[in-house]
Amino acid sequence: MVIRRTVAGIDSPQTLEQALRAAYYLADDGIATAAYLALSLGKPLLLEGAPGVGKTEAAIAIAGVLARALVRLQCYEGIDAAHALYEWNYPRQMLAIRQAGEAPIDIYSDDFLIERPLLRSLRVPRETVLLIDEVDRSDHEFEAFLLEFLSEFSISIPERGTVRATERPVVVLTSNRTRELHEALRRRCVYHWIAYPDADREARIIMMRASTVAEDTARAVVASVGRLRAEPLTKPPSIAESVEWAEAATLLADQGASWPDAFRRSIGVALKDEEDLAYVAGREAEFIPGAAA
Repeated sequence: MVIRRTVAGIDSPQTLEQALRAAYYLADDGIATAAYLALSLGKPLLLEGAPGVGKTEAAIAIAGVLARALVRLQCYEGIDAAHALYEWNYPRQMLAIRQAGEAPIDIYSDDFLIERPLLRSLRVPRETVLLIDEVDRSDHEFEAFLLEFLSEFSISIPERGTVRATERPVVVLTSNRTRELHEALRRRCVYHWIAYPDADREARIIMMRASTVAEDTARAVVASVGRLRAEPLTKPPSIAESVEWAEAATLLADQGASWPDAFRRSIGVALKDEEDLAYVAGREAEFIPGAAA
């Protein structure tokens, strides 16, 4: 294994943490260390956690820090290798054959190749960060295919031959843990579990991403969202929704609404499920800042 001591000037977890902060991602030491080790060891980074804790945002921020394009493969039930690797543009090939007539034509050139995320990351590994998002939504067959890909970082195109990465691509996988991933896939990765941030860090995230929100408002939102997340909701508020709720309430308050009313009227920014809104209805004093007063 070749250890890369420095990647794009990132020579320690602390340096990466500072760079992520500059990219508006407030990482704790755990994720900064895991990401640094993944970069240095040339291993994929596997981030697990509940929906909305910032897994995808972490990959976006890492790509920003490295000044690389983010290539995203969104997994879903039934996804197959063709959607992840490449496809041939058959209609364009047929049209080219008709137009060429008797003239020779290479219908397997790049002009007819539809490049999917995995192939893209192999061909330009120094320019991309590959995000394999919500890998737990795919089936076991696709996971086995990914296992082979992450082991070899090469693919075979029957009409073209084998494509191998000139260096190991930077790869981030995310999982909401709707199912257990295969142990062999986990072994190939540097693993980190992302939990919801503590109250102080989430308030700092809100103020970092929403400059118009006062600290008192940010902390009030964090306290309310923390209580909501402790309830059996269908979709607990994510960190992004905490930020948006604080922004929305601030906007209404600036237009003359009282703070409790501003939070009550904008709660649809934080809760986006009819059953969750019905669950909260009539219990505003428990969840909405200032409603008890």
